[in-house]
Amino acid sequence: MTSTSPDLTHFKNLVAKVPALRQEIAKVIVGQQEAVTEILITLLAGGHCLLEGVPGLAKTLMVSTLAKTLDMSFKRVQFTPDLMPGDIVGTEILEEDHETGRKFFKFNKGPLFAHVVLADEINRTPPKTQAALLEAMQEGKVTYAGTDYALPRPFLIIATQNPIEQAGTYPLPEAQLDRFLLYVKLDYPSEQEELDVLKNTTGTARPTLQTILTDQDILDLQTLTRQVHISDELIAYINRLVRATRPLESPSDFVRQWCDWGAGPRAGQALVLCAKANAVLNARFSVVPDDIHALAYPILRHRIALNFKAEAEGITPDRVIGELLKAVKV
Repeated sequence: MTSTSPDLTHFKNLVAKVPALRQEIAKVIVGQQEAVTEILITLLAGGHCLLEGVPGLAKTLMVSTLAKTLDMSFKRVQFTPDLMPGDIVGTEILEEDHETGRKFFKFNKGPLFAHVVLADEINRTPPKTQAALLEAMQEGKVTYAGTDYALPRPFLIIATQNPIEQAGTYPLPEAQLDRFLLYVKLDYPSEQEELDVLKNTTGTARPTLQTILTDQDILDLQTLTRQVHISDELIAYINRLVRATRPLESPSDFVRQWCDWGAGPRAGQALVLCAKANAVLNARFSVVPDDIHALAYPILRHRIALNFKAEAEGITPDRVIGELLKAVKV
C-alpha cells in the first residue's frame, strides 16, 4: 500500500481511536491497564483469553465495559457444576406451524452466540461442558445435530477463574488451556487506585459510555494485525524462545531442572500474532523486541508444566519465563 492508499488511511484512523477507547474503559475500570491492554491484544489477534483474579477485581465489569465501547453483543454465563453443554450452545425445541399444523424442530441458539462471551468461573463446571467451548474457540462455529451454525464475528471468549478457592473445581485440561491465546492475571489495585474505586463507585454518578469502534472496525483491525511486518530475525528469536521452554532441548539449566514439559508450536504462533497486535495498539506497523517481551508471560505461563519439585519449592511459571528471557537473546 502507498501513502495515499485509502486502506492505509482507514487503518490509521482506526488505530488513532485506540487512546479514546482506553479513556472510555477507564471511566468505569480504575487501573488494571495492563489487563485491559492484554484483552485488546487478544481481540485484535482473533484469540480467546483466560482471566484469573480474586473476587471483587471487576473482571465481569471489565469485559462488559469493553463490549459496550465496541458496540458488540455481550453474554455472560455463570459456570456451575450442574451446567450442561446445551445450556451454553443451545438446543432444539419442537415447534408447530400454525398454518399447516406440521411440527418441526427449531434450533434455539444459546448464549454462546454473541460477539463477546464471558465464561465466568469456567473451572466450576465439569469437563463435558468445558469441552463444549472447544469447537467454538477453534472453528468459530457450533455443530448441533449434524448442522453447522456460524458464530458472530468477531468472536471473543473470556473465561475467568478464581485462584483461591479450588475445592470442588475442575481444572482445565492442558489441551484446552493451550486454546487460550493469553492467560491474564489480575492483581490487587494500588492504594491510590483502590481509593479512587471507593470514591467513584459509592455515589450516584454513573458514567455514560460512548461507542468508539464497531464490530466491522475490529474485523478491519484484525486484518491489519496480520499485515504488520515482523522480521525473519524476530521470528527466529520467537522460535528459539518457545523451543527453550522444552526441557529436553532447552539451553537453560533452570528449565531442565524445574520443568516437565514446555510449550508447543501454538505458543510461537501466539507470540507472533500478539506481538503484531501490540504494535498496532502502539500505532506501529512493525514488530520490535519489546512487543515480544511484553507478551511472553501471558502467552507462556499456561503452556509450561512444572515438575513436583518446582511446586514444592515455590517456583512459578513466571519465574521460569523470566529466566528464559535472560538466557535466550534477541
